[in-house]
Amino acid sequence: MSKRKGNAADLAPSKKEKKGLGQYILGFFLLLYTLFCALPVVLVFIAAFTDEKAINQNGFSFFPEKWSLAGINSVLRYGSQLMTSYGITIFVTVFGTFLGLLVMSMFAYSISRKEFRLAKFLSVYLLIPMLFNGGQLSGYVVFTSYYHLKDSLWLLILPLCVSTMNVIILRTYIANSIPNELMEAAKIDGAGEYRTFFQITLPLLKPSLAAVGFMMATAYWNDWQNALLYITTDSKKPLQLLLVNIQKSIEFLLNNSNVPASARAAMGGNIPQYSSTMATVLVVIGPIMVVYPFFQKYFVKGLTVGSVKG
Repeated sequence: MSKRKGNAADLAPSKKEKKGLGQYILGFFLLLYTLFCALPVVLVFIAAFTDEKAINQNGFSFFPEKWSLAGINSVLRYGSQLMTSYGITIFVTVFGTFLGLLVMSMFAYSISRKEFRLAKFLSVYLLIPMLFNGGQLSGYVVFTSYYHLKDSLWLLILPLCVSTMNVIILRTYIANSIPNELMEAAKIDGAGEYRTFFQITLPLLKPSLAAVGFMMATAYWNDWQNALLYITTDSKKPLQLLLVNIQKSIEFLLNNSNVPASARAAMGGNIPQYSSTMATVLVVIGPIMVVYPFFQKYFVKGLTVGSVKG
């Protein structure tokens, strides 16, 4: 009997050692995968500060022969307009994300309530835009001719404000992760629907709201098509549209032989096509890379907890 116990005791450390070895192997592969994912981002940073002639001769490299600020300067040359566009993009991203989360969370709360008579109707109504779309032309006619919102910041906010998939994520989280007994107890205590939503449901929605909010903020930050269609005033141009215009200006200077020498001299003689493109990418993704680590834990938790019933 003691021999069996001794054998069991001898086996326990080996299992522990195997488990530890497996964790080290898994950690190694995850680290290797992380490096492979990070290398393109690192290359963007390096290429943004690489001399254009070095890129033309040797291509993109992690160890360039010569460094240069020409690419960054071609973007920073716009000065005040760049700061204005940054302000517009930040405002649209923050306000649009806040408004969208408020509307979608209220919508998700309504259709998650079984006693709400219009819950099934609104659920079907929510799916219609996901399956059928009138197209970009019809949207342009409605927004400009009927709503008269041409050259308005509302057209940078409203088209991305509500998403069917985001409402479904929030509704699933409410149905699976927030106990219905908690809402019933609030109702017994005399709380109305608005008080139940704002004081009980909304605080418990933080992980899911953070996940959906990050996706919405990324969509607002990267949106440039709506600005290209509807915005004409320079003071209302978001960052992405300005950077698209910068790239088009550089391509025009490179492809048009009739461009005066003074215009080329203003760019430093050698027009930095590739390094300016990477500098543009750097300007766009920089703030997102800074904000993402703060939302990562909520992003993962909001997507996983809301999809699995505990």
